[in-house]
Amino acid sequence: MQAEAATITPSGAAELIRNAAALVFDVDGTLAETEELHRRAFNLAFARAGLDWHWNQAVYRDLLRVTGGKERIRAYHTMLSIAPPLSDADIAELHRTKTVHYAELVDTGCCRLRPGVAELLASAKARGQRLAIATTTSHGNIEALLSRALGPRWANNFEAIVAGDDVGHKKPAPDAYLEILTRLKLEPSDCVAIEDSANGLVAATRAGIPVLITRSMYFREDDFRDARFVLDELSELATKQQNAKQPHAQ
Repeated sequence: MQAEAATITPSGAAELIRNAAALVFDVDGTLAETEELHRRAFNLAFARAGLDWHWNQAVYRDLLRVTGGKERIRAYHTMLSIAPPLSDADIAELHRTKTVHYAELVDTGCCRLRPGVAELLASAKARGQRLAIATTTSHGNIEALLSRALGPRWANNFEAIVAGDDVGHKKPAPDAYLEILTRLKLEPSDCVAIEDSANGLVAATRAGIPVLITRSMYFREDDFRDARFVLDELSELATKQQNAKQPHAQ
């Protein structure tokens, strides 16, 4: 299978990364394993609103197929077949409360960057590569995570940041990636998207951008057959690069 081949033979992953003019990162699950914090924050928001909703890991795994926090709330309410439907204002307030709880959880320092992420950002910067973010999450969630992980001036590392509410359609639509290409004034083949989910893979592929997948907790079993390479962690890139530099044994 193509998906297996991509996973078993990622020897060109480091080269793909090195040769790109720009690296475009997803956030949740890619830069850090944030989804459990999001799940906990949703449950805290529901409790605060007096709702008897509780999203366990199995429920949340299914809801993650719906991109966007507000969209997940609406999808879950629809699934419960409760009338009348929640208003847009009610959903927005629930999501605002959830975002506050998420930032509080992140601020405890319990969610660090995934292995290899900081090293990849540093090596890309040293090579003069351009960095960007294309994500479904909100600017507030990005700020909460990366200000803690990279410091208060984290945004200076990224030339373009496109969040879910910046575009008309969230992933798996290609809108976020198309907007990145417009802002960077680059061709799709000049970039590499770094994702962790099938929705992200589809979004970048529809924009014509090659994709490197780093498997995450909630999306490990997704279909990644259209990815150029599939890694468990981005730290594998450093190993591939180091191996490529070592002379072959005689």
